Amino acid sequence: MQFIDTHTHNYDPAYSDCCDEVIQRAQDAGVRALLQADVDSSERANMFALCDKHPGVLYPMLGLYPGSVDNNWQSELDAMLQWKDKDVVAVGEIGLDYHYGKDFIKEQQEVFRIQLELASQWNLPVNIHLRDATEDMLRILSDCRHLHLRGNLHAFGHSYEVFERVQKLGDWYVGIGGVVTFKKASIGEDIKRIPLERVILETDSPYLTPTPHRGERNESSYIPLIAQFIADQKGISLEEVARVTTENAVNIFGI
Repeated sequence: MQFIDTHTHNYDPAYSDCCDEVIQRAQDAGVRALLQADVDSSERANMFALCDKHPGVLYPMLGLYPGSVDNNWQSELDAMLQWKDKDVVAVGEIGLDYHYGKDFIKEQQEVFRIQLELASQWNLPVNIHLRDATEDMLRILSDCRHLHLRGNLHAFGHSYEVFERVQKLGDWYVGIGGVVTFKKASIGEDIKRIPLERVILETDSPYLTPTPHRGERNESSYIPLIAQFIADQKGISLEEVARVTTENAVNIFGI
């Protein structure tokens, strides 16, 4: 069996003393590719350097994370564009996040729209981060239907209704990670209704560690635990989850 972790941060300081070992454990667990989500200029050089060190295993995205959007957003976008000729697999992680405050809502929305337009121009999928901003995200995707966007909603933990609504706005998949294994997470039940053909796997490591390792640092070698939970909820085999979600990831990201 082979898996793909479609959203991780192996360049995070949490792995500073064990990064190569973590990547090797992922490969030993059957995770053949680890997609690196970009955040902002503070970590981007380290991300690309790590991807260069592990070609064919680590693949970079390019994007400005909504939590990094402030009054300096134009400079951050300019800094991002300097990397556009690298072999990136997606524009991400981008999106909207109002969880920690609403001081830069207008700026987040403008940056999100700009990056969706870039994804269309570059013919790349997008990796969307969404937190406490569902209606604004849906409205912007609706406004941008003419761009013929494709990609995924990272760390999807929203309702099945949101899944259905976003399906009308482009070629969208959902990234399912460790949250699906949490006892009180509604996505644990909703995953039964979401077609496997629209699911990709992710960890968002070092965050959102699945049960039974919750509270520990996450890593891509835990992808099979997420896949097994989905298989159990759907009453299908782990092999089928591995096959279909890997095919989905290859289809989206072209790796």
